[in-house]
This record gives sequence, structure tokens and C-alpha cells, in this order.
Amino acid sequence: MGEFLGVLFWGLAAGIIIGPLARLVLPGKQDISLPMTIVVGAVGAILGGLIAGWLGVGETSGIDWIKHAIQVGVAAVAVALFGSMTGRSTTTA
Repeated sequence: MGEFLGVLFWGLAAGIIIGPLARLVLPGKQDISLPMTIVVGAVGAILGGLIAGWLGVGETSGIDWIKHAIQVGVAAVAVALFGSMTGRSTTTA
């Protein structure tokens, strides 16, 4: 249980940074709130970390640049998908 809480804590902490970074790398305006960006970024950070681990680049000596790039990429895809699924419809009459 303690390990799960650690993963959850670090995922949320990473989401605070990676979620907005993901929005920055996406072109155009995303119709998603900042708190939801953080949550989606945390999910992307956790999934990206798992993918990096499966690829064998999750734990390296020094800063894990490849892992972080994968996390930002996965978070950007997650933010884009979430924004497209929940985006407001802008129709004109």
C-alpha cells in the first residue's frame, strides 16, 4: 500500500509540471482546465514512466531525459485526446 501511495504522490507531483508542459508542446488552444491538465498530466507521467521502464530506459545514471521525454509525449497525447473528447462545441446559429 505504501508503494502505491508513493507512485500516486510522485505521479501527481509530476503532473503539476508535465501536464502544463504537454499543453505547451501541443499546437493551438486546448479546451481543458488547469486542474484537469494536471490530473491528465499525472496519468501521462505514470504511463510514460511505465513505458520507459518497459523499454529499459526508466532508470539510468543521472537525469532520465529519455524517460521524461516519453512522459511529456504521453501526457501531450493524453491532453489532446481528453481535450478532443470533452471540448466544447462552438456552433454558430
